[in-house]
Order: sequence, then C-alpha cells, then structure tokens
Amino acid sequence: MSGGEGNRESAAFCADLVRSHDFARYASTLFMPSDQRRALLAIYAFNAEISRVREQVSQPLPGEMRLQWWTDTLAGTSHGGVEGNPVAAELMLAIRSCRLPVERLSRLIDEHQLDLYNDPMPTMAALEGYINDTACALLSLGAGICGRQSDEIEHLARHAGLAQGIAQVMAALPLDASRRQLFVPLQLLQQHGVGMEEVFAGKETPKLRAVLDQLIAEARGHLKTALALLSQVPSEVRPVFLPLALVRCDLQRMSRADNDPFKPHVTSRLRTLWTLWRASRSREFS
Repeated sequence: MSGGEGNRESAAFCADLVRSHDFARYASTLFMPSDQRRALLAIYAFNAEISRVREQVSQPLPGEMRLQWWTDTLAGTSHGGVEGNPVAAELMLAIRSCRLPVERLSRLIDEHQLDLYNDPMPTMAALEGYINDTACALLSLGAGICGRQSDEIEHLARHAGLAQGIAQVMAALPLDASRRQLFVPLQLLQQHGVGMEEVFAGKETPKLRAVLDQLIAEARGHLKTALALLSQVPSEVRPVFLPLALVRCDLQRMSRADNDPFKPHVTSRLRTLWTLWRASRSREFS
C-alpha cells in the first residue's frame, strides 16, 4: 500500500477511529512497517464501523441498512463513490493494494447482523462460527497484508482468533447483560442449570461462575495452541498476533476468584502499550 496513494486525511481519520474505539488493535499496529500499518488500520477501522452499528441505532432496521451499504460497497453496487467516506476509501485502497479477499470482509458484515438483535447465541459451535468470521478473519487478513498466507498461518489465525473472541465475549458481558443480549452460548448455560434471566440480572452465582470458567478454559486452550504455533510463522507476521499478549493478561484476570464478571474493566493505554512492547521482545509474547 504505497504511501503516496490515496488520501492522507482518510488514513489519518482511520487511525484516529481505531485509536478511539479499538486501542488494543491500534497499539499493535505500531510495531509494523508504515505501509502495512496503514492497510491494517483501514481493516480495523472498517471493523470498528461495523461493530459499532448496534450502538448507533435504536432499532434493527436502520442497522440493517447501514450494514447493507457496506455490503453493496464491497460488491461495487452502492450508489455513488466511496470518496465521501474515509473508511470506505481506505478500505478499498487496502483491498486493491494487498489483494485482500472481499468475501471474508462480506462475511464479517453478515456475522455482525446478529449484533442488531437479542437472539441468544445458541451453541458453542455457533459462537465459534461467529468468531471465525470476525476475530479470526481480522487476523487472517492482517497476515495477508504482511504478504503471507499459508495453511499454517490460517491455523494460527483460527486458534488466536478464538482465544481473542471468547475473551471478548466475557469482557463484554456487563454491557451485553445490561441490554439483554447474550453471546455466552445458551447450550453452556443449560448444561450448568443457568437461566438467561440470571445472566441479565448482572449478579454472579456459583453456577454462572462454572459457565464462565468453562469459557476461560476453552480460550486458554486456543491461546496455548496459538502461542505454540507462533514459532512456525515468518517474523514479519508476528506483530499481527501481538494482541494475544493482551488476551493472556485478560484471561489471567478473569480467572481470579475476586473478579466480578459484571464489573466493566478498562486497561489503561499505558499498560496496553507496555504489555505489547514487552511481548514484541519475547518469543511467546510473555
């Protein structure tokens, strides 16, 4: 993605958007070459726009319309150009420059339609499918921006994305419960005898703790596999997976007995930068 191409103001807009709404991913791009960083920030800005649709609408229909605009834009069937939308302009430049698969970006939009409704996540398999087309896809696209794609990297991206996505489900539990949205699989709740209303009440119970411990164990299993696979990928791809260091810290905190899963936790930006810097100098991001 040539530094002379495109609108510099659009690139700056995307960087500011990701820094404001997804600081962890923004900070990880600081460890990448500038041309790759610009393309990755375009992808992350697109993800931020899609992920925030639920927060910006009061009813599902306007959200569906916003998501459809992005689908049409990727398909080249939207009315008008993308010049008036800096994120769309940067995204299309990244797609052209890095030859990114549009189909994966379209599937990311499709999966986020679920965010607009309060239908519960039915099973663990459904949750893994959702994460595969969101968090895992972003990591795979990031590797593509670095010019690397292989079965080994796809395998790494899947395990890394699942660890990251499951951790995010637990991190978002306070907000989701407050708006009666359920990403913790209903299947797991039923296995432990937990009802949806117990989750929406926002109070931890021993049975709910068992559900969350099971999710933590799932995430840790994927994280362990991902960290083991890191040694098999080229060094230039490793910065894309730096957020795994933050996932490790999050899972450690969530597993503590005194952790309240319904109390929002905000990691300081300085702590995030320090964790990523330290991880960048370590073979297994420790």
